[in-house]
Amino acid sequence: MNNIYISALLAMASSTAFASPYMIRGRVTTSDGEALPYAYVRVEGKNYATQADKDGYYSLQLPDGHYEIKANLLGYQPISKQVHATADTKLDFSLTEDMINLQTVTVTGTRTPKLLENTPVVTQIITAADIAKIDATNIKDVLLTELPGLEFTLSMNQQVSLNMQGLGGMAILFLVDGERMAGETLDNIDFQRISTDNIERIEIVKGAASALYGSNSVGAVINIITKKASEPWQLNLNTHFGSKYNEQRHGGALGLRSGKWSSLTNVQTDGTHSYTLNGKQDGDQMTVYGTRQWNFKEKLTYQISDHTSLTGRAGYYFHERNSSAIANDRARDFSGGLRFLSLLAGKNQLDVSYSFDRYDKSDYYKEIRKDFIDYKNVQNSLRALYTHHLQDNLALTVGGDAMIDYLMTYQFTDDGNRKQYTADAFAQADWTLSKNWNIVAGARADYFSKTGWKVTPKVAAMYRTGHLNVRGSYSGGFRAPTLKELYMDFNMANIFNIYGNPNLGAENSHSFALSGEYAKSRYSFTATGYYNIVNNEITTIWDKSLENGKGAMVYQNIEGRNLLGADVSLMARYPCGLGGKISYSYFHEYTRNGKPNTSDTRPHSVTARIDYHKTLRNYEIDAALTGRYLSSAHYHELESGQYDTYVEASSPAYSIWKFTLTQRFYQAWRLILSVDNIFNYRPQKYAYNSPLNGGTSFSIGASVDVEQIFKKK
Repeated sequence: MNNIYISALLAMASSTAFASPYMIRGRVTTSDGEALPYAYVRVEGKNYATQADKDGYYSLQLPDGHYEIKANLLGYQPISKQVHATADTKLDFSLTEDMINLQTVTVTGTRTPKLLENTPVVTQIITAADIAKIDATNIKDVLLTELPGLEFTLSMNQQVSLNMQGLGGMAILFLVDGERMAGETLDNIDFQRISTDNIERIEIVKGAASALYGSNSVGAVINIITKKASEPWQLNLNTHFGSKYNEQRHGGALGLRSGKWSSLTNVQTDGTHSYTLNGKQDGDQMTVYGTRQWNFKEKLTYQISDHTSLTGRAGYYFHERNSSAIANDRARDFSGGLRFLSLLAGKNQLDVSYSFDRYDKSDYYKEIRKDFIDYKNVQNSLRALYTHHLQDNLALTVGGDAMIDYLMTYQFTDDGNRKQYTADAFAQADWTLSKNWNIVAGARADYFSKTGWKVTPKVAAMYRTGHLNVRGSYSGGFRAPTLKELYMDFNMANIFNIYGNPNLGAENSHSFALSGEYAKSRYSFTATGYYNIVNNEITTIWDKSLENGKGAMVYQNIEGRNLLGADVSLMARYPCGLGGKISYSYFHEYTRNGKPNTSDTRPHSVTARIDYHKTLRNYEIDAALTGRYLSSAHYHELESGQYDTYVEASSPAYSIWKFTLTQRFYQAWRLILSVDNIFNYRPQKYAYNSPLNGGTSFSIGASVDVEQIFKKK
């Protein structure tokens, strides 16, 4: 019996010794051998993580097994190494500086994944870290902070409109993971739909891009790339309160990853009460309608093999605006899609996707508690892309899209509906001639069942020497008339009627760009010039011959205009944590045949950011001061009541600044404090293009990454 007990004890001791953890030790340094204090070291796919000390040394206890260990720190390229923990092991990491995100992958400018520094098309990247620094709620907040030359204004009935270097919302194509969005109001998408809670990065290409993306990409393409789950489980809970208008935002994100499956679910709600703004001019007031939004998003991925995946997505959006005492405006969106992505032999790639998007608008009558839908836009799209590497330095991408576009609206006769079919085919060659030269050229043919065919070309080239990149491009753009512009029949509040025109042709655009970029580790300087020739522009004009001589608005193709722009950007970031960016934009419109200048785009605008980041053990701090300046603008607008007569008008200059302080504790808890409009700017008189923040305001936000609390140290 004693022998049995002794054997059992020996077996237990042997088992315990076998299960004892092994120590993985090492140091995290720069490529020059300098210590990287408080770098993060974690095991991919497991709940093991730690932080290096002030001299860059770290240690991790791991049971017997094979692991992928990753080291990372803000401003450096992360690096992963494989280790087999069968004994105490030394594992060092050497990280290379990437202070300005040159190693970010971009796909928008060429449709093929390329590092930002290797992309021949001028592309601006806004990362999730940039968004977090400004505590943004939706895409509008982000773009206002990061892009000079862009302004969001109010149109009729306080609907939001976009103005970007002389072009409106119909000329700026917004994409989510490369897919179009249904629905529009006054030629703009519903910007509230694009919340920031699941954005990985935003890619912005200015200039025409119809050779890749078809209609509407006359002035720019803004592609929002969404996140996917990367850990066994992740749970973020967040909240935000503002001092004015009962501003609130609450949300959560749940990520799961197990075996071949991964899922990311995002939920966010936000809103404000109605509020009144008081200008400096006596008696000037503007009441801004309160709103509330809900956003639900799901992204589910099945990794069929190491090189093949199937991703499904679904979304629901709800918006309500307190537009009157009797009825509120409502909008809903239902979206979904399926994407098959396969990396084939020889780095070839097949990408096939289906997308569905339905956007509704309705009036909700409070007394009877009923919704009446008066607008419905449904889009069904199918897309296929194939990239074949003919040689190591030459890739050919071919593809096509097909879409059914259905529109029912109160702006048609008797709330009628119309449908249009579109299809296209395109091809692009990406040729790396040498280590110095890269050329991308392509063409696309689009067919619209209502207006016929349109062909657009594109060519872009980049020359690299040392730390200098020179890029040049020509691209054709077009915008096919929408169903609304073709068939509209709408009474404008009994003031006048607006009619569509079935004989409309497509807008045409010829866009030229030339840029130079100097980038070296901590610094980046970019200067870009644009020249856009817009022909056959679609707009509304006053026709006196209609309505028995009373006149009416009707959609027509007009001669067009030429748009000149220049962007200059300087960015710097230092290992001490201090960084900054300043961007300047210039714009000028050239009209033809002596026509008045009607663009209210401001000729000069500046955005600036100064930020400081510091990492200590179990504590991080980010402080950011962001601001934007917009110069005055002088232009012509239609005289009230005289819709064929132009009068001079102007918009005053203004500047808005915001300070945000973010503190993170134990990699899990985050506290965000911000002061918006810190210099308390208020216009003399509120108008459609006045900022609507109404003086200095304060906000506080908090979030927690729950999984970090449970990670082993």
